[in-house]
Amino acid sequence: MTLGGAYATRNHTIKHLQDLKGKAVLTETMPFTTREAAAAEEAGIDTLKVKFDPADPASALAIRNAAPHTFMTFCIGLTKIATAAEAVRAGYDAMELGADGIMCQWGPEFIRAVSDAGIPVEAHAGLVPRLSTWTGGLRAVGKTIEEAMWVYEQIQSFEEAGAWAVEVEVVPAELLAQISKRTRLVTSSIGAGSGGDIQFMFAEDILGNHAPPYPRHTKQYRNLFKMEQAMQAERVGGFRDYIDDVKSGQFPGPEHVVKAPEGLIDQFLAAVDGGGDK
Repeated sequence: MTLGGAYATRNHTIKHLQDLKGKAVLTETMPFTTREAAAAEEAGIDTLKVKFDPADPASALAIRNAAPHTFMTFCIGLTKIATAAEAVRAGYDAMELGADGIMCQWGPEFIRAVSDAGIPVEAHAGLVPRLSTWTGGLRAVGKTIEEAMWVYEQIQSFEEAGAWAVEVEVVPAELLAQISKRTRLVTSSIGAGSGGDIQFMFAEDILGNHAPPYPRHTKQYRNLFKMEQAMQAERVGGFRDYIDDVKSGQFPGPEHVVKAPEGLIDQFLAAVDGGGDK
């Protein structure tokens, strides 16, 4: 049963994921469409993440429903929450919609409040894009001893606050491998090497949904952008052919129209032009 009170069948629970720490590396992605979510579940991705706006939950709910059997974390935007009480409320809202946990970029105070309310919460360490002004922009974090200790101490603070997991983004691979051994938190690596407990990459990167350049830490397993470009060219071509046929009189042809029964038009003309009874 979920925290929201619904019976559900999931591939994992929090306890399962905690018990697998250090024993297996799991896979994780964030789909942006229901088709991506359904495909990820069918393929066997272990865990999913979805962006969740408490004020506009429809898209998150649709993705939840598209992958009903996969462990899913609802990621709440940093600026959507202003107080610890709001964090708890947003967490409960997410769980009632079917989340198996939430993820946040909040500090230990908010994480503690959410955890104390019984909501499984995942923190975010290393490069946190929305907070990257504090670490020098969109770059790797943890390449000096000062930064490495800061990342480690930050993860320790999340653990003490009651988080069960932490997403670690773009830190040296060897650093995450060592940190992961020294924390009870389940570590989700994005651009931080294979030393985490979960390997995370966005669906749009896995599927090649956009044009280059690609982030260095990603790999494109398909090129849907190229396929979409080809499909768009086909759409344009289809419309152009239609325009040409209409202008040249080739469409509609005899096979596209309804033919009047014999005598109907004569009767119509007689009635309209001949002044007969209507």
